[in-house]
Amino acid sequence: MAVTVKASLGKTKYYTEVTAGENRIITDEPIDKGGQNKGFNPFEILATSLASCTAATLRMYIERKEWDVENIHVEVELENYPLTKRAVFKRDITFEGVLDDEQTKRLHTIADACPVHKMLTNEIEILTKFS
Repeated sequence: MAVTVKASLGKTKYYTEVTAGENRIITDEPIDKGGQNKGFNPFEILATSLASCTAATLRMYIERKEWDVENIHVEVELENYPLTKRAVFKRDITFEGVLDDEQTKRLHTIADACPVHKMLTNEIEILTKFS
């Protein structure tokens, strides 16, 4: 599945409009990095991708199984270590509802099957072209 997003940045540091089809978000840098903090920074967007995909994948599975879960909460902390070329995602998942130990164990496997999780744990290649 291919997706296309377009980012446009004018002269206002670092206020960026990002579109995907008809959807639009704003990204920015924090004030201490020269931005205006008017949107998610790029690292927050990356962590958001994992958190939202995990939640949606779990919800799809829970609905198919008809389990009694009112809410799913996914918190992702992303720590970047540029000197060692390592990034660590810490994902904390909680549920509001009734789940037994077997169901919780199964949901751990399902969380790891979310497409963004799979992508982030596979080999990644970035091809760049200037037009």
